[in-house]
Amino acid sequence: MDRKLIIGTRGSDLALWQANFVKDSLAAINITAELKIIKTQGDRILHLSLDKLEGKGFFTKELEEELLAGTIDLAVHSHKDLPTENPPGLIIAAVSEREDPAELLLILKDCVDVHQKLSVKYGGIVGTSSNRRKAQLLAYRPDLDIIDLRGNVPTRINKLRNENYDAIMLAKAGVSRLGLDLSDFYVEELTPAELIPAPAQGALAIQIRGNDNELFDALQPLNHSDVAEELAVERTVLKLFGGGCHLPLGCYCRKDDDVYQVFTSKAEDGEAFPDRLFMEAPSTEGLAEKIVSYFDKGRKFPQKVFISRELSEQSYFRKSLKKHGIEVEARSLIRTVPIINKLDNYILRNIDWIFFSSKNAVEYFFQLEPLLPKKVKFAVMGSGSEDMLRRKGFFVNYTGGGIDSGDVAADFAKQANGQIVLFPSAENSMRSIQQGLSADTKVIDLPIYETILEDEVEASGAEILVFTSPSNVEAYFAGNLLYPDQKIIAIGKSTGKKLDEYGVKYTLPYSPDETGLAEAVFGTICLSYKC
Repeated sequence: MDRKLIIGTRGSDLALWQANFVKDSLAAINITAELKIIKTQGDRILHLSLDKLEGKGFFTKELEEELLAGTIDLAVHSHKDLPTENPPGLIIAAVSEREDPAELLLILKDCVDVHQKLSVKYGGIVGTSSNRRKAQLLAYRPDLDIIDLRGNVPTRINKLRNENYDAIMLAKAGVSRLGLDLSDFYVEELTPAELIPAPAQGALAIQIRGNDNELFDALQPLNHSDVAEELAVERTVLKLFGGGCHLPLGCYCRKDDDVYQVFTSKAEDGEAFPDRLFMEAPSTEGLAEKIVSYFDKGRKFPQKVFISRELSEQSYFRKSLKKHGIEVEARSLIRTVPIINKLDNYILRNIDWIFFSSKNAVEYFFQLEPLLPKKVKFAVMGSGSEDMLRRKGFFVNYTGGGIDSGDVAADFAKQANGQIVLFPSAENSMRSIQQGLSADTKVIDLPIYETILEDEVEASGAEILVFTSPSNVEAYFAGNLLYPDQKIIAIGKSTGKKLDEYGVKYTLPYSPDETGLAEAVFGTICLSYKC
């Protein structure tokens, strides 16, 4: 291309980084460009939260107007800021690679409380201008005080440094791109499965005039079609809901092997408890439409859901179902008892890691009043065990996510290779994690409790049954059969294998925590009632 291009961009540090990234990418394919800084409505009006601004395209409209006027050749946007439809005459010519779309919670160090989920002190003030973040944060921590936070990334961080807030939430992508020093904060990272990001978060969009065929062709080396396909699902979901930046909607699509996985969270407003859905599909065709149909207000819900564990009134799982008038029948079909009452602290002297695969393991281990070496690190299987460990006053160094203990073992093996790992556990546990570690890793098994099945377990008439362990499955089906049309959810693959022994069909959640179980229940509702 012979002509020198003019790139339109906002003037914030992050926008300039993004525009210079595109400029450098163009230079790598022998195309020269210069930047033109354009101020947008979102840059000028900083005293209002985003949901109070009029119209859509708060950070993009002025760039698009200059593009249509021919004063710039291309505009670089944070893809999540774009309205779901281009103005007539404009197209997205290329989509960048996607930065990690996780969220970061930056917390003042004197406002950290290990006992609380997300590590912010009880009743803490958290800054964010996003209704999506607000709804999801309050679902986890209803005690938090969420207040508006506007400005570019460095400005927001400085507002936290000035102690206007106890914590703030930012997209990890912006912090990573700017290479900002966060060492004076405690940083809690929330994965896209924990706090679902905005559609297209972490990706850049290069917008041009639709009739500039020469430029379109020149930009194709910068286009990542695989990312564009995933973003299309997210942005179609947003479009079908008729929303913009202020809609409390999170949607994240990714391809795992040959399967598309989509996480969706939607609330009525920033104060409302969100509904969540996890869905898998072999292709993206019709996927967005299927996701949106799940949220149809006319859908029918079951009257009751059974889960084989005790739940507090404030549990995420209970609240997510109670919102729709669903009764939760929560009762454990097993009981646990300690098998040792004194710990030989000698075995703890040289350990590097303690791995807990259940909440019971955490509870019974600390009842033994262990004397822990200062260097010890903690690993857990799932957020339930992490929450229990927090209650004991300890942060977790490694949390195994997902429902496949084999995958967790392979991942944890990278962390613990060649070290000494203690496994407090139930007697006759399956040892799934231990078996996945390398021969160079020393494993110390410490059975500290046993599981006893309850006798004569009463059957449940609930439409959906959620089983949380193989032992609970065994206790239930020792004397019961399923009623017609009952649907089953298994918390993980080991529980699923036990159901296989009884010839029971089931579905698996993406994750074994209460959020994942709630997603699985609503996914099952969708299948059962043909949303």
